[in-house]
Amino acid sequence: MHDPVDTPVLVIDDEPHLRITAGQTLELAGYRPQPFERAEHALAALPGDFPGVIVSDIRMPGMDGMALLREVRNRDPDLPVILITGHGDISTAVEAMREGAWDFLEKPFAGERLVEMVRRGVEKRRLSLENRQLKAELEAQQAAPGPRLVGRTSAIQRLASMVQRISQVETDVLLFGETGTGKDLVARAIHERSPRGGHPFVAINCGAVPESIIESELFGHEKGAFTGALERRIGKFEHADGGTVFLDEIESMPLALQVKLLRVLQERCVERLGANEPVHLDIRVIAATKVDLKASAEEGRFREDLYYRLNVVTLPIPPLRERLEDIPLLFQHFAVVAANRSGLEAPPLDTSGISTLMAHDWPGNVRELRNLAERYVLLGSAFDYRLDALLEGVDTDSTDIALPQQVELFEKSLITQSLASHHGRISEVCEHLGLPRKTLYDKLKKYGLKADDYRHDTAT
Repeated sequence: MHDPVDTPVLVIDDEPHLRITAGQTLELAGYRPQPFERAEHALAALPGDFPGVIVSDIRMPGMDGMALLREVRNRDPDLPVILITGHGDISTAVEAMREGAWDFLEKPFAGERLVEMVRRGVEKRRLSLENRQLKAELEAQQAAPGPRLVGRTSAIQRLASMVQRISQVETDVLLFGETGTGKDLVARAIHERSPRGGHPFVAINCGAVPESIIESELFGHEKGAFTGALERRIGKFEHADGGTVFLDEIESMPLALQVKLLRVLQERCVERLGANEPVHLDIRVIAATKVDLKASAEEGRFREDLYYRLNVVTLPIPPLRERLEDIPLLFQHFAVVAANRSGLEAPPLDTSGISTLMAHDWPGNVRELRNLAERYVLLGSAFDYRLDALLEGVDTDSTDIALPQQVELFEKSLITQSLASHHGRISEVCEHLGLPRKTLYDKLKKYGLKADDYRHDTAT
């Protein structure tokens, strides 16, 4: 539960005894009440990004509570306003809720009800401000060219500083980090921020290319160089001329090929298979590994001379468990990307969701977090947007749920989103989803959805 200590609450009422009574009740609960007799005075004292809530009577001389509500909504639609109505004035309460009031209190009211309403409003405000800050940080980081190194911890800030510095000098780089930490993204960031940014970035996964063809893939071959070589092939290194070669999982490269790679790094040239003349290259090489190459070299599984040639500049990529503060920011970033790509929306994280993220150990690192954020957007409605359920129900590779079930969950999520955005209006949902009315009704029945559940009842 959020600690209310020192959280300000504006209490606006022209009746002194109500201001005093409400103020004392809130103060005893740990809040910091700020009483005002007139709404105009409260607005003049209202700062931007006010961290608390507003409690105001509706019927007051001068600016009344409804006018105050409209002005606050114009300034900051996320700021909760609780309005106090007279006994039996239901029509005014309904109008207030339509105008965007957080809630309303009917006179006379119990102090416990006031405190509970303020508590929920303060928690909602805190989440709104946190998400606003996350969004601002994301927008600021997106101003940089190339892939985004999202985060505010000292570990990721040091990495971002090193990426910026290294990108401006011509040197080969070795990236070291666990699986899923984003080594490919760091490599792209170095390339995009460098003078080579407008030239090719050629990524090669050394562990994914069959050993029988890897030499041809990297260095190319001449026509007739071997059986099946029907024409000249330009290799990956030559294709990257002027740009950057990224060698991922460099530890998987066969030892025999490591000798030729060492020559490329030293002489900056390649010889196509079947050719006699070297092809000179203007390239930068970035290699990545998830193992200790020095230990591998000492054990004879990696060439020691190649290790020392690659180890000019080594950048360690921190695992997610060493940058816990970045987890909500990263999740928000990946969720925004997934929502923009899919056309869906996802609610901001609540306190429970953030706690779930921070408690998980993230063996799959940033890749696992990104997968979870995408499931949150695509399948979240089927799990009531509970991150603990998403983590337990689907593993990092989404293999616990068969493909037909995933499709059904995605379909249900799309229908749910459309029902919510169109307030249960069937004709609009049909048009939005491109479905005949009968088909939509069949799917509603299949997934246990009811359009009435998404229609706003103005009497409540």
